[in-house]
Amino acid sequence: MTTRSYFEKLEKQYGVLTFGDLLKAWREAEDMTQTAFAKKVGLSVQNLNDLEKGRRIPTPTRAARIAKKLGLPEMGVIRLALRDSLVKEG
Repeated sequence: MTTRSYFEKLEKQYGVLTFGDLLKAWREAEDMTQTAFAKKVGLSVQNLNDLEKGRRIPTPTRAARIAKKLGLPEMGVIRLALRDSLVKEG
């Protein structure tokens, strides 16, 4: 399955996915606290909270680093972050 079809399939089933939604869903599926998850992906708890709530959008480099730590397709996660950035800018 290609990266694009992987995320398209998720969005078909659950609706539009944001970078923050992805992080929160992953964390909750793993039954992790924000503190434990932040440590796993190399972020501060406040930064994770801001990302999950959409107050901050990661750079492509940071998105790729997080994807790698979670074992997710890097290009798909980067696309989510870039799309969020474009939406935020209008």
